Amino acid sequence: MKREAKTIAKNRKALHDYEIVETYEAGIQLTGTEVRSLRENNCQLTDCFALIRKGEVWMHGVHIPPFAQGNLANPDPDRKRKLLLHRRQIRELDRKVNEKGMALVPLKMYFKENALVKVELALARGKKLHDKRASMAERDSKREIERALKERSRY
Repeated sequence: MKREAKTIAKNRKALHDYEIVETYEAGIQLTGTEVRSLRENNCQLTDCFALIRKGEVWMHGVHIPPFAQGNLANPDPDRKRKLLLHRRQIRELDRKVNEKGMALVPLKMYFKENALVKVELALARGKKLHDKRASMAERDSKREIERALKERSRY
């Protein structure tokens, strides 16, 4: 019996601001109280990003509030957190990020079947304003088509 992954938090703004080129699954280095706080669905990914420094991937801007029943050893809620990837993947990401306009953006954080916390990391290209307008128009037209088909199927 396999359990499906339980989503903790999603970065919806990233899907609006970036064009997703490729996605990776990465582990994340956390303390025990952070994991317990995540079990209570406490996490915020809105303005987060990832950087590669000295062959390691670091996630910035993630807010994991302190665990309510934690003690004085609760870590800083906004600290940098290390992402765990294979060395080969990190080298490949570093090469691709150095291209023009590419960025590493965490899309979602979730618990895997074996209770490990994972981050879906995306290699993304920033959208221009006209790209955002085009994607919004496309989404609206799809919605109109679905509405018309639904209306037609009622009769």
